[in-house]
Amino acid sequence: MPIKLPADLPAYDILTHEGVSVLDETVAARQDIRPLKIALLNLMPKKIQTETQFARLIGATPLQIELTLVRMSEHQTKNTAAEHMETFYRPFQDIKGEKFDGLIITGAPIEHLQFDQVTYWDELREVFEWTQTNVHSTFGVCWGGMAMINYFHGVTKHLLDAKAFGCFRHKNLDAASPYLRGFSDDCVIPVSRWTEMDAGEINQAGLKTLLGSDAVGPCLVEDNARRALYIFNHFEYDTSTLKQEYDRDVSEGTAINVPVNYYPEDDPAAAPQNRWRSHAHLLYGNWINEIYQTTPYEIENIGT
Repeated sequence: MPIKLPADLPAYDILTHEGVSVLDETVAARQDIRPLKIALLNLMPKKIQTETQFARLIGATPLQIELTLVRMSEHQTKNTAAEHMETFYRPFQDIKGEKFDGLIITGAPIEHLQFDQVTYWDELREVFEWTQTNVHSTFGVCWGGMAMINYFHGVTKHLLDAKAFGCFRHKNLDAASPYLRGFSDDCVIPVSRWTEMDAGEINQAGLKTLLGSDAVGPCLVEDNARRALYIFNHFEYDTSTLKQEYDRDVSEGTAINVPVNYYPEDDPAAAPQNRWRSHAHLLYGNWINEIYQTTPYEIENIGT
């Protein structure tokens, strides 16, 4: 089954061209099944790129997905057209009376700020509490995952001396986890961050690290009590995303290293190769499958 998207959302044409199975709302309404309701709280500045990346991954499963795009209620983005936001996004305050099978909270380029310095921190804390009653399973990504694990468990983000930037090998630390079904013993994951979470603090919080790297630390953490996963790196990235970040910094004169293990022979003039796509689909497909296996059929029973 495909993912259900508005026919005029940019991701609809992009994913259709890629061969991802996509339905518009009219066709989806004729299928006599309950789709999984997944919300994407998109905190990234490039909204269209990010919504397409996540729709690509969750739309590749055999289940019908109804995707709801969500924004912080008062925060105004400067990088995406207001018309796009008005047409396709719903403020959190408008959807908080609804229930969802899954929620993805993206990263945000605000790592240098303390959590309580973020302008929408109060509303985001409300989102975190709301997930405990209105969402069956939550997936916090990069800064979004760091913010969740800090809010619920007090795990601190630590500033790095240099940006962790590139494609790093990660070990499969729990091959029996349903979220890592089909995973190799290790895999490559794109990393782009100035902060990290400490493995010892995560262990002390009673949480389970599923993927980790000797070079860049914990990556994927399971929080069973909160029905949540936290991932600090970027399986969702396109092949060219790290290149776009590198080229941007170079053009702006910002000091930046060539992303590690990304370009062939570390040559920025060469075309980068995607070595994480299959594991990205596995992880998000496994997450969707776990939701399908455990979420109440009557969606109003979520949280009860």
